[in-house]
Amino acid sequence: MSQLIKRYTSKERSNHWVVAIAFILAGLSGLALFHPAFFFLAHLFGGGPWTRILHPFIGVLMFLSFMVLAGRFWSLNRITPADREWRKRIKDVLCNRDRGLPEVGKYNAGQKYLFWVMVICVPLLLLSGFFIWQPWFAPIFPVGVIRIAVVVHALAAWIMILGIVVHVYAAIWVKGTIRAMTRGTVTEAWAKHHHRAWYRQMTGK
Repeated sequence: MSQLIKRYTSKERSNHWVVAIAFILAGLSGLALFHPAFFFLAHLFGGGPWTRILHPFIGVLMFLSFMVLAGRFWSLNRITPADREWRKRIKDVLCNRDRGLPEVGKYNAGQKYLFWVMVICVPLLLLSGFFIWQPWFAPIFPVGVIRIAVVVHALAAWIMILGIVVHVYAAIWVKGTIRAMTRGTVTEAWAKHHHRAWYRQMTGK
């Protein structure tokens, strides 16, 4: 039976799930406010007024918890020449042809790029949300500024949603990945196959 390797501490997993839950709630409430076709989602939050009240506070929670997560994993997500080579050979990765691929550290290039997309988009969501936060801050700003902020907020949100959909799909597609964020461990076989440089670092093999 394959040995287990510690991948995440309980604090790191808790931090991740707070961000994930806040993102889901912010996404659902934001969609309810974004277009009438999604307004039925407001019922999850007690109706339209409560959705409008809760959405920005959920967004602030997501921002604060993500900043903690980003601080934990910042140094592990620096893009390296090996990551760029891995990205160029993404077709081989998707087809499970790993011969000659650069060894991957704790995170592959796809995970790292998603991390940096979130580093950009989460603060953008907070900043643009501040400009359109009714009734507290929006009245301070000109209508033109508010309109620009609405567009920026919507674009950043859609980029985030698309990125997270890919993230979740990849976690399900790569068998053994989800247990890393539920139990905190992965098998040696999983680590050796998907993150060999990290596997060598953790085991010395």
